[in-house]
Amino acid sequence: MPAPIDRRRFIASAATLGATLPFAGLLGAARGQARDLVARRVFFDNPDYINVRLSPDGTQLSWIAPLDGVNNLWVAPLDDLKVARPVTRATDRNISNYYRWGYTNRHIVFFRDRDGDENFRAASVDIAGGEIVPLTPEAGVKSFLQEADRKFPDEMLLRHNQRDRRYFDVFRTNIVTGTSELVYENRDYAGLITDSAFQLRLASRLTAAGSAEIFERRPDGGWAPFMTVPITDVDTTHLLDFSADGKTLYLTDSRGRDKAAFFAFDMATHEQTLLAADDEADITRAIFDEARRPLAAMAMTDRMRWHAVDQSVAADLADLARHGGGDITFVSNSDDLRLGTVYFERDTESGEYALLDRRTREVRKLFTQRKSLAGVALHKLEPVIITSRDGLRLQCYLTRPAEVASGPLPLVLVVHGGPYARDSWGFSSIHQWLASRGYAVLSVNYRGSTGFGKAFVTAADHEWGGKMHDDLIDAVDWAIAQRVADPKRIGFFGGSYGGYSALMAATKTPEVFACIVDLFGISNLVTFMATIPPYWGPWISVWKNRLGDPDTEAGRAFLVDRSPLTHIDRARRPILIAQGMRDVRVVAAESEQMVSALKQRSVPVTYITFADEGHGFVRPENRLACYGVTEAFLARHLGGRCQPIGNDFAGSSLKVETGAELIPGLPG
Repeated sequence: MPAPIDRRRFIASAATLGATLPFAGLLGAARGQARDLVARRVFFDNPDYINVRLSPDGTQLSWIAPLDGVNNLWVAPLDDLKVARPVTRATDRNISNYYRWGYTNRHIVFFRDRDGDENFRAASVDIAGGEIVPLTPEAGVKSFLQEADRKFPDEMLLRHNQRDRRYFDVFRTNIVTGTSELVYENRDYAGLITDSAFQLRLASRLTAAGSAEIFERRPDGGWAPFMTVPITDVDTTHLLDFSADGKTLYLTDSRGRDKAAFFAFDMATHEQTLLAADDEADITRAIFDEARRPLAAMAMTDRMRWHAVDQSVAADLADLARHGGGDITFVSNSDDLRLGTVYFERDTESGEYALLDRRTREVRKLFTQRKSLAGVALHKLEPVIITSRDGLRLQCYLTRPAEVASGPLPLVLVVHGGPYARDSWGFSSIHQWLASRGYAVLSVNYRGSTGFGKAFVTAADHEWGGKMHDDLIDAVDWAIAQRVADPKRIGFFGGSYGGYSALMAATKTPEVFACIVDLFGISNLVTFMATIPPYWGPWISVWKNRLGDPDTEAGRAFLVDRSPLTHIDRARRPILIAQGMRDVRVVAAESEQMVSALKQRSVPVTYITFADEGHGFVRPENRLACYGVTEAFLARHLGGRCQPIGNDFAGSSLKVETGAELIPGLPG
C-alpha cells in the first residue's frame, strides 16, 4: 500500500511549481483558475446507469449502477422506477457490465472477477428473495454465457475452463439451483456455436497459417469440414446465431469482398443470401428479436449507420430520431417485441437511456447516464479524415478546448489499444477531461483498426512499430500543419497496444513528443508473447502470422527489432508508466523491465502501480489516482491547467515505485 500523502509536502511542492517547470507563466495563471476546472471525478467516476435492460415479460427493468461507489445490479418495476433496489451488494470491485435475464423473469445471471484477474465467474440472483447462487467454480476459472432461450427458462448453457485453462467446456446449468451437467468436453476448438435447442452445431480452430477451420457436428457426434475463413478475414467474418428452427445461420462475412456484410446461410443448400451491406464500412453488429429473426445491422464510419433488415426497424429509427439526436444502440426488447430499451450516445452531453413503445410509437426518457455532466460545458468530438503517407484514409477524432487560442495549442495524441479495435464517436471521458485542461486531443484509427474493411486490417500485418507508428506521426504532422498543435508541446497517451505505441514514440520518434504516458504497455514483444494467458493459446497462430513468430530465428529477430526496449538508448523524454499488478494480458514485467532500463540511462521516469487492478483500472478510486498523476505530469511538460490532487488518492491502491520527485504532489 502507498504511504499516506504528506499534505505539507504537497503544498510546498505546489508553491515551487512555477519556479521549476517549463511554461511557468502559463501554469501560474492556470493555478489561479484551478477552482474553475471541472473536477476529474466528473469524468472518471462510475456512470449512474449502464446496460438498462427489460425482463423478457417487459414488466421489470434492470441496470448496473453504483452502490456505495461500487457498481452493482439494480432492478425496479417498469411502472414504478422510484422503488429501484440493488439485488447484488459487491463492496470491493465493480461487477461486470454484462449480465443476462433468465427466462424465469425472476433470475439474472451476472459475472465478477477478482482484482482484475479476468477470471469472470458466473452467478444468478433471485430478484425476489435476493439469493445468489454460484453457477461456475469460484476461483481461477474464466466463464462465458454460451446460450439462453425461452424454451428452457430455468437453464442456460455456460462455458468455462476449469479442466484445461486453454479450452472452454460447455455446461448445461440450472440458474435456479446452480447444478450443472457437462454437455461437451472441448479439447480442440477456440470457438463453439450452439443453437436455440441447446445443440452444439459448429466449432472453429486456427491453423498454423492463422486461418479458421470451421466444422459442423454430425449426428453421431463427430465433426465434418464446413467452412474455411482465411487469416485475411478472421477479424471481419463472424458466426452470429442460428434461426429458431436451426436451418439458417446468420453471419458477417468478408470473404470475396473487402467490407464485411450481413448474410443468411442456408445450412441445407449452403446458399448465402445478402441481408445488409455498407459500401464504406464493415457490418459489425446485428440485432435479432426473441424469435431469432434478424432485424437490423450496423456499420460505422465516423458515426453509426443502421440498415433495416425488417422494415419495422425503419419505423423504430424514425421514432427515435424524432425523440432526439445521437448514435443509437438497441439494448434490449421484451419477448413480445412491444417494448425496447435504447441508448442515445452523444458527444457534448451525457448519453440517455430511453424506452421505445412500438404499440403507441412513443419514446420515453428513462435515465441520464451521467447526471454529473449536467451544466458542464463539453466539447465537440470532430470526425476528421487524415491521409497517411502511403495513401490510407485514417478516420480520426479531434477535440478542441473551448478557449481556443489565436495560435496552436498543446496537443495530446490519445491512442487506442487492441490494436484490432477502434475509436468511435460519442462521449469520451479522456477527450473531455484533457480538453477541459486546455489541450487539443486527437485520436487516430491507425491501420489495423477494425470496422474499415479487411484490407485496412491486413495493412497492419508485420507493421507494429512500423507503418502503424507512421500513421500516428502523420496525424501529428497534420495537426501541426493545420495549426491545431504547437510542435513543441505534444504529448502521447496510450494504453495496452496504445501503451506499446507510447513506448515506441519514446524510443523511435522522441523528437516529436515532449512527454509520454504509457498505461500497461508492451515493452518487449518476445516476452509479451511468451506470457499470454493460456486461453489465448488457440489464437497464437494469428498473432505469429500478423505480428511475428518468436519460434523462428527470423521472426524472433523481427520482434526484437520492433520492441521499444531494444531501442532504449534513443529514449530521452520524460515518461509516466502505470501498471495493474494483476494484469494477465500485459504482465507487470513488461513495465518493470522498461522502467529499469530507463533508470539505468537516467531518463526521467515515474512508475506507478495498482495492486488490485488488471488490464485497465476498474475501481473509480484507482482511475482518479491515475489520472490525477497524469494531469500533473502533462501540466509539467505541456503547460496545461491542473487541478490539485486533493483527495483523489483516497481509497486507491496507488504506489509510486519510482520518480515521485518528478511530479509535484506524489507520495514518496
